[in-house]
Amino acid sequence: MKKVVLIGIVTVLGLSNINAQDLNFGVKGGLNFATLTGENNSEIGWTTDFNLGVMAEVKISDKFSFQPELMYSGQGYGSDVDSEGIIALNYLNVPLMLKYYVTKGLSLEAGPQIGFLLSTKGGTNTNKDLFKTTDFGVNFGLGYKLDNGLYFSARYNLGLTDINNIDGISDKNKNGVFQLSIGYFIF
Repeated sequence: MKKVVLIGIVTVLGLSNINAQDLNFGVKGGLNFATLTGENNSEIGWTTDFNLGVMAEVKISDKFSFQPELMYSGQGYGSDVDSEGIIALNYLNVPLMLKYYVTKGLSLEAGPQIGFLLSTKGGTNTNKDLFKTTDFGVNFGLGYKLDNGLYFSARYNLGLTDINNIDGISDKNKNGVFQLSIGYFIF
């Protein structure tokens, strides 16, 4: 949690030199379609959950902007053999997105993300100690921002960290999350 506070302080201090017209704040939420990627995942399926959080957009130029976010993200996976059902992994994610505006309103988005595991739930093996508490990933996707502040995005989070925290397991499992979100920027 100390890392989240530090990231928040650095972001706020970094944004303090921005003109008000170059900075917008907003909220967003949507659906997550999550699974695990990696080795020996033939019996692992998808699960659906939600994402919800706050965002800021800092205009760098006419074509580029920076969008840091602080998001609750319901992730996890389902079992295709249904022996354990759905395993929910709840994260506090901090995506740091760079946006390139292809045309007015339409942006390509990419950037790193750090996630902090908040809780686990479901199945028989959901002890939080079985999963690493920090998850690193990279996001890429599309966004569309209307003149009235409405914002739509489709994004994929490719997990880079093996989330297993069990000694002796050679399987490397990583989060994979497809997100559809709608938001609103307050000008």
